[in-house]
Amino acid sequence: MSVPSPCISVCRMDPASGWCEGCLRTLDEIAAWSLLDDEGKRAVWAQLPARRARLRPRNGERGEAAADGGGAAR
Repeated sequence: MSVPSPCISVCRMDPASGWCEGCLRTLDEIAAWSLLDDEGKRAVWAQLPARRARLRPRNGERGEAAADGGGAAR
């Protein structure tokens, strides 16, 4: 069975990380996807959880600020 793409159709590149905000792949990984064999695709998939974990603190901070009214002093 073929390895599916991690694309979730949220295609915006994060300039700070160099990763797509949707699938967390680099532009090179996205461009090469159709040329990679299943082993290569699995290698890309294997990197995604660590990338997601690295982004989580940043996203969590934004979420907390939004939850308290944008971080405004009370």
